[in-house]
Amino acid sequence: MSEVNFENLLSTGAHFGHVTRKWHPSYEPFILMEKNGVHIINLEETLAGLKKAQDFLSGIVKKNGEVLFVGTKKQAKDIVQQEADRCGMFYVVERWLGGTLTNFSTIKKSIKRLQILEKEGSDIYENLTKKEVQKLNRERVKLADQHRGIKDMRRVPDVVIIVDANYESTAVQEALRLEIPVIAIVDTNTDPTIVSHVIPANDDSIRTIQLIISALSDTILSAQVKEADETEDGGKSEIEIQPVMQNDDEDKKEKLKTDDTVESDQGIEDETKGKEEENLEDSDNDLIDEEVADEPQGDKEEAKEDHKSESD
Repeated sequence: MSEVNFENLLSTGAHFGHVTRKWHPSYEPFILMEKNGVHIINLEETLAGLKKAQDFLSGIVKKNGEVLFVGTKKQAKDIVQQEADRCGMFYVVERWLGGTLTNFSTIKKSIKRLQILEKEGSDIYENLTKKEVQKLNRERVKLADQHRGIKDMRRVPDVVIIVDANYESTAVQEALRLEIPVIAIVDTNTDPTIVSHVIPANDDSIRTIQLIISALSDTILSAQVKEADETEDGGKSEIEIQPVMQNDDEDKKEKLKTDDTVESDQGIEDETKGKEEENLEDSDNDLIDEEVADEPQGDKEEAKEDHKSESD
């Protein structure tokens, strides 16, 4: 972002006003002194006005507001068009058409007419003579020059930025009638009370216009970037929180399942161990019974043999 400070404004000649005989009495609070018949603008007031205008503009852009740059004087045309294109806003650098704001419905019809003329293969060019086609082409070129900066504007802007409020008095009056805030570079020959956000400075210096309009354009870009970052961060935080909760629930469920399986396995093992021990005890009892059963038979046979020998 281009930095605007006292030294930059001083080097661009922003402090030079008009000759004293052309001053407006309402401009007195912004005048520092008179030197060689020329009023000198207080640059501290310029910095304060620019800061207020940037804060206000940032708030409008964060709410998806639209901005219209206006600068039809020779020194401001190229600068206004370049900076408005850089921040993606609308602009008027040709003659201001009366009713551009107050009679915007008619302007929209004119823009629609331009879009029809610019459309390739349009039916409007069919069955026309060469002279009629040339007439339509001249109309298309004229409308394109008049509406090139506002061709995509669907509604009146939320704020208007003007270079030289005295030169663009028609635009200022239309904005005031619709209660649209106006940010304007105002010189000593202009009434500053008609502008909602005054930036007192030399509006005839190309370098001064470049410095101030670039600062306002940078403010718009930074506000757009912050808004995009906030929306992205908000979406990511929601996405990150939900899976963690789900994972915790799943982990708890898995732990419960594993605990149940372990307990069931332990119960089965205990039962199998008990059955095995019972089987072993039964087998030992059988062996003991067999041994006990075998011993008396041998004794009986021996007793019979002894008895037979004694009888013989």
